[in-house]
Amino acid sequence: MDIEEGFKNLICLFENFLIDQGVNSTVAIYLNLLLNILILILIIFGVNYLIKNFVIEAFKSFTNKTTTSFDDFLIKTKFPQYIGQILPIYIIYITVPYILFEFPLAIKSFYFVVDIYIILLIVWIIRSILRGTKAYLRTLESFHDKPVESYIQVVMIIVWLFALLFIVAEITGKDVINFIISLGAASAILLLIFKDTILGFVASIQVSVNDIVRIGDWITFSKYGADGTVTEITLATVRVQNFDNTFTSIPTYSLISESFQNWRGMQESPGRRIKRSVFIKQNSVKFITSEDFEKYKKIQLIATYLKDRQDEINEYNTTHEVDTVLPLNGRNQTNLGIFRKYIDTYLNNHSAVHKEMYIIVRHLQPTDHGIPIEILCFSRDKRWENFEYITADIFDHVIAAVSYFDLQLFEAPSGDDLRDYLDKQIIPGTNLK
Repeated sequence: MDIEEGFKNLICLFENFLIDQGVNSTVAIYLNLLLNILILILIIFGVNYLIKNFVIEAFKSFTNKTTTSFDDFLIKTKFPQYIGQILPIYIIYITVPYILFEFPLAIKSFYFVVDIYIILLIVWIIRSILRGTKAYLRTLESFHDKPVESYIQVVMIIVWLFALLFIVAEITGKDVINFIISLGAASAILLLIFKDTILGFVASIQVSVNDIVRIGDWITFSKYGADGTVTEITLATVRVQNFDNTFTSIPTYSLISESFQNWRGMQESPGRRIKRSVFIKQNSVKFITSEDFEKYKKIQLIATYLKDRQDEINEYNTTHEVDTVLPLNGRNQTNLGIFRKYIDTYLNNHSAVHKEMYIIVRHLQPTDHGIPIEILCFSRDKRWENFEYITADIFDHVIAAVSYFDLQLFEAPSGDDLRDYLDKQIIPGTNLK
């Protein structure tokens, strides 16, 4: 007698006993089946208890002694529990066919259910490993700004795709290879259904390979109302936490198909650029007189420059016998030129301005609003709130200093300005307000 025959006899032991006691054979078969199922359930519970209290606990103890944290994340994703189900499933897989050998149709249904569960169990194990890997990689500095979530999602989509193929092949009874071939005709429909997923998959690869966006980058995407820090990059969307603490989701493929602004370069540079203009009235620009010179040289920041520059101009005019009665002749300084030099010196002495980066004070093309004097420099502090304070501090000073150089800022006339003008010019002494 071989082992298989002996095992069947053991399974039927209670059935034979009942028949010997005069019980109807059909009733004996079902009672024997019920008993064997109960015994199998007790065995499975016992095995599960042993696995939970010994094997899994041993695995946890082992992970506590290792130096890597990867196995700790595996425990959090229930990897040991999923692995622990392999032995009970194996026991069921080899035992139930013997229990049901008198029920051929039930055996076929049993194999169908167990095969599908095994497929799902494999998916859960792989998912557990991938989740643990994702959590572990997030603890590494080199992966802190990488779209790990997108890669994990891509792998999981592939895993689920294969799992569904095996499940459908199991249901239909077809071979997996033949089933895949039969799907070729429906590929166009599948491409249409998974259009966004495919676009997201391609986009996430390009975003990562070309280093377009990283987690932690500050981006501005006006079309979607996004202006803040990237907190998550997935296969389908990029999540941005705006500065008002709201969240905006942007389709991943839009990052390669549309234009947006990434402020990473500014964040990685030594300073943050300040670029702003003040507009000077053109009719307030003039050559300086000796009285103006005496007044301006009291301004300490440019006193030395003003004297040296004037000495150079006087020497030139004397050498070339220039008639200085008319300021237009020869060389002469202007209040606007002195003002530009003052701003340049002021910026070079400002503690918050980065001295090793560009400091430029320049004319732009005159407009109907006056002459733009553009200030371009970089603040040492790149934090947004401090950057705004520094910028405001610089321009507060510049605007207040304009009048000391006999210059005027352009400002569009308001309603009160027009009323005052009409009151004085049209009907003097009459109040039109």
